[in-house]
Amino acid sequence: MKGSELLTGLPGHPTHPPLTDAAIGLYSGATAFAVLSALGVSEENLAIAWWIALVAGLVVTGPTAVTGLLDWLKITRGTPLWRTTTLHLVAMVAATIVFVVAAIVGHGGYVDREVTTLGLLLTVAGFGLMSAGGWLGGTVVFVHGMRVLREQEKPTHEAVKPDSGRDGGDAPRAGLTRPGAAPDARDG
Repeated sequence: MKGSELLTGLPGHPTHPPLTDAAIGLYSGATAFAVLSALGVSEENLAIAWWIALVAGLVVTGPTAVTGLLDWLKITRGTPLWRTTTLHLVAMVAATIVFVVAAIVGHGGYVDREVTTLGLLLTVAGFGLMSAGGWLGGTVVFVHGMRVLREQEKPTHEAVKPDSGRDGGDAPRAGLTRPGAAPDARDG
């Protein structure tokens, strides 16, 4: 295992996507808790859950952003994949900033066991930005095919191994390059 694989993951088993699932889940929960609390459903309990989920989402966002940035740095600049991934990055950074502000301004409400109007609005805005960023992240994987090995016929017992992509299946695709490698022609 190469040192960089400790952060970015192994071929066919990248680290960034499962971390995004955790962050998106926490932020989605925080948004649901804020909305339900504002609607009068178990207001005090959901206000506490809202702020804790928001802060937990921010904690998980750290390693999620680092792994995403490391993947982004490997993309050939100027390709369609790079442009889409850069939009994803900008949307997710914007969402994170909004969530940070929501957590800061919402702390007083958390202490008082209420979701403030500003905290609610910021959380919903962050959720909207995060959703747009998530859509773009899906495009990076499911349209551009970043870090997808495309080995549908590989037997399950081989595909689930941590080194399943080492037999040449992790060739640069969709704008990913390695030193001395040419970008994929589909990106032109």
